[in-house]
Amino acid sequence: MAEDLNIVSGSKTEKYQSLVPQIKALLEGEPDVIANLANVAAALKEQFGWLWTGFYLVKGEELVLGPFQGPIACTRIKYGRGVCGTSWEQARTLIVPDVEKFPGHIACSSLSKSEIVVPLIRNGVVAGVLDVDSEQLDHFDETDARFLEEITGLLVL
Repeated sequence: MAEDLNIVSGSKTEKYQSLVPQIKALLEGEPDVIANLANVAAALKEQFGWLWTGFYLVKGEELVLGPFQGPIACTRIKYGRGVCGTSWEQARTLIVPDVEKFPGHIACSSLSKSEIVVPLIRNGVVAGVLDVDSEQLDHFDETDARFLEEITGLLVL
């Protein structure tokens, strides 16, 4: 696929519906995990303009920072800590409307107001998480969860 992304306006659903096939094309035939994670993070950031979009990968008892787009980030997150560590522990997508109200939230950026974290589950085990932060309160919903789960399901780890 060409390296140009077709950015569309419209509803959130229309944006995702345009983006999913483009991400599939980006991933097709590319076996390198880091390259694919980097392109997915970039595609999501380009389409939606979120504050931070990226991946953390499970390495032993921690999540370690992987490819991302946005301001510098926390490098390591312990199991069960913060939104990312909790998503890993619970093996489920977490939508946090106000990060200040999430017990144990790890503030990598003071600009982050809301967050969604989607675990990357392979063979019943969490291998990493997709973490997305917004500067707006209550920015993420079930539409984001559904499409981000679909997108992360396309990744081969």
